[in-house]
Amino acid sequence: VMDCLRSFIRKQSGRPASPSLGIIDSRSVKTSHHVDSERGKMETEDLRTEGAIIVDTLGLPLSVKIHKANLHDSKGAQQTIENLAHKFPRLMKILADGGYRGDLADWVRKKFGWILEVMLRPEECPCKFHVLPKRWIVERTFSWLENFRRLTIDYEFLAETAETMVQIAFIQIMLNKFIE
Repeated sequence: VMDCLRSFIRKQSGRPASPSLGIIDSRSVKTSHHVDSERGKMETEDLRTEGAIIVDTLGLPLSVKIHKANLHDSKGAQQTIENLAHKFPRLMKILADGGYRGDLADWVRKKFGWILEVMLRPEECPCKFHVLPKRWIVERTFSWLENFRRLTIDYEFLAETAETMVQIAFIQIMLNKFIE
C-alpha cells in the first residue's frame, strides 16, 4: 500500500514514479522494557532502538529499517539501502549526513552503482546552525512521524512490527497530506 501510494503521489505531482535521489538518516527512539535481545537490549536502563529511513525529495518513504541503536549509522544503513534494490530503476544518488562516512559509499557504489554523497556542515562555525540543501527533507519527514504517539517510544517486541508501525504511519501521512 505504501509503495502504491508513493507512486501515485509522485505521478500526481508531475514526477516519475521512481525517484532519482534518496535521502537517508536515522533517529534514536527510547524503547519500553519489551524489547527483544535480537534488537540490542543493552545493559543500561536507557534502552534505545534506531530507525533509519530513506525518503525521496517530497519526503515520501522509500525504505524503513529498525535496528539496534548501538549499531553505527553506516552499518545499519546497509540493510536500509539493500531494501531499495530493484525497486527504483531511476535511483542514482543517496544523500547522507556525516554519520555515514567511511566505507559505506564504496560499498553502495560497488553493490548497486549508486553514489552515496555525504554532506557535511560548513566548518566556518560548527556551533551555528546551517540548513543543508535537500537534507532538511528527511528531518521534516521525521517531524511528521513525531505526531504519532505510538512511534515516540518503541513498544514493539519485534523489529518487524516496529517497521510495520512506521509504514502504517507513513500511509496515514500520505493519505492526509497528499491525497485530495
